Amino acid sequence: MALISLQEISLKFSGPLIFDCLSLQLEPGERVAMLGRNGAGKTTLMKVMAGQLSVDDGNVICQKGIEITHLPQEVPMNMEGSVYDIVLSGLGERAGLLSKYHALTHRLHSEQTPELLKQLDTLQSELDRTGCWDVNNQVENVIARMKLDAESNFLNLSGGQKRRVLLARALVLKPEALLLDEPTNHLDIDSINWLEEYLSNYPGTVFFVTHDRMFMQHLATRIVELDRGKIYSWSCGYKTFLERKQAALDIEEAEWGHFDKKLDKEEIWIRQGIKARRCRNEGRVRALMQLREKKKAQRKQEGQVRMQPQKSILSGHRVIKVAHLGFSYSNNCLIRDFSTNVMRGDKIGLIGPNGSGKTTLLRLLLGKLAPGKGKVTLGTNLEIAYYDQLREQLDEEKTVAENVNGTGETIIINGKPKHIFGYLEDFLFPPERSRTPVKVLSGGERNRLLLARLFSKPSNVLVMDEPTNDLDIETMELLEELLLKYPGTLLLVSHDRTFLNNVVTSTIVLEGNGIINEYPGGYDDWLSQRPSTPLPESSKIKAAKVHREREKPVVARKLTFKEQKELDSLPLKIEKLEEEQKALFNLFADLAFYQRDPQEISHAKARSEGLSLELEEANNRWIYLEEVKFPGL
Repeated sequence: MALISLQEISLKFSGPLIFDCLSLQLEPGERVAMLGRNGAGKTTLMKVMAGQLSVDDGNVICQKGIEITHLPQEVPMNMEGSVYDIVLSGLGERAGLLSKYHALTHRLHSEQTPELLKQLDTLQSELDRTGCWDVNNQVENVIARMKLDAESNFLNLSGGQKRRVLLARALVLKPEALLLDEPTNHLDIDSINWLEEYLSNYPGTVFFVTHDRMFMQHLATRIVELDRGKIYSWSCGYKTFLERKQAALDIEEAEWGHFDKKLDKEEIWIRQGIKARRCRNEGRVRALMQLREKKKAQRKQEGQVRMQPQKSILSGHRVIKVAHLGFSYSNNCLIRDFSTNVMRGDKIGLIGPNGSGKTTLLRLLLGKLAPGKGKVTLGTNLEIAYYDQLREQLDEEKTVAENVNGTGETIIINGKPKHIFGYLEDFLFPPERSRTPVKVLSGGERNRLLLARLFSKPSNVLVMDEPTNDLDIETMELLEELLLKYPGTLLLVSHDRTFLNNVVTSTIVLEGNGIINEYPGGYDDWLSQRPSTPLPESSKIKAAKVHREREKPVVARKLTFKEQKELDSLPLKIEKLEEEQKALFNLFADLAFYQRDPQEISHAKARSEGLSLELEEANNRWIYLEEVKFPGL
């Protein structure tokens, strides 16, 4: 028998139906992942299943006596108390006993009186009788795994920390049905790995929404997709779902294409004039009326985000030079003797636990924070665009359009004017939504708005701090594609393992205790290369970065007029050489090219080899002249 059964439910708030005769059953022991675009109704469906929201039509049936726990996407407004008490809440009598015991032992750290000791003895006896000790151990274990302080006041926590408290509360209850809305948001990679292992061994039913593709691939035994008011069930894992889904979309597109051709033909027939109307087949007319109604009811797929970076000048070959960097905060050493070179075109991921200093390291690399030790030197011609994890760049009271372009109606994109509403429609903001204040936007909409801001300005260095939170998978994949093609330099902080694997070419890992190491490749490459045993003391003091090039000693002096003119012209020269090289590579990738005249093929290959040498010489010359002009760069 199903734990939860939704039977032909329908629901609407305003506008089109959110659910249209939707049916779904959750069976015991399943781990079901729900997919859908931002705004498709995933959070609303979870609230219906949790009994927090009524439907307009249909039935919601839950198995008698089962316990359902819901992790909401948004933090409830009226929640207060210590972390320990909130995690405990919902356990009834046992929760009260454990809360009293926890508070009493905390008091005994500072005062020990006969009365308190007597109360402790009484509580311990009651805890023995009710079998609460195992529950207490579970509470403390989950709180520790979520990296929380049990004594902290919930009201004083950040939004991310509050979400982790709610996740801990949901897990510790061990209900028959666990409904999790974006459980990996604000978790670091270690916590996500622990949560995966915990849920894979969970005895009850797990129903979850996530944008983390690796999390879904490791856990889901079934995929359900909420699409245009309907729900579709796929009895398979995520990887197989992707293959079957694409095949289904191809079939749907072909069917609608056939339908549209048939409708066009019938519309031409009914407009053929008096002679045709006199001999009309009334059955055919009725069939046309039905086709028209079907066309009205046809629900097309929603549009995709269309984003592209604006063209920018070429940055210096060396973007950032870091020498023996050190930084401490409140006697906590976050960075210890770290050195690296960030070169033009690098795509670097930053990995580390929450609180390890990833955002601090970004601010140091960008020169927004002064180092305690060492030196950070920025390269030349840098145009930096910064995507902020905390969304501090957004003005809550201003509209979506004003946050991107002020009061102006026209925005310049790659040298061409475009109306601000047209630009924002590329990020799925229709004109009426572009006029609304930011404070009413959902988390996914805020992230799309930040992307719209980010790509409204030219840049050759992109700095992105947790850009994937609250984005649907389709938008994330489009962002991946864009970043792969981005010609500049990328610094990316992310806990999304698939995103890191697909985008970055190297990872800087904050290992703890101020130790920072750098590894080639993405997340999986780091896993295969990281030390399996503790680093020796000598390695802890020295960063593992190997410089990409041998530094040449130069003497600082003022450039001659000729040298300055050469330095100014080198970026354009390098850009033209790179464009020519790219054109040749595209030519070589075309099989038809090798059917041309052998002399032409030989000439093109020789030119390609010559271009590589010219590029190397031009880049080396640029580095030399920059170091003469800017010693220490």
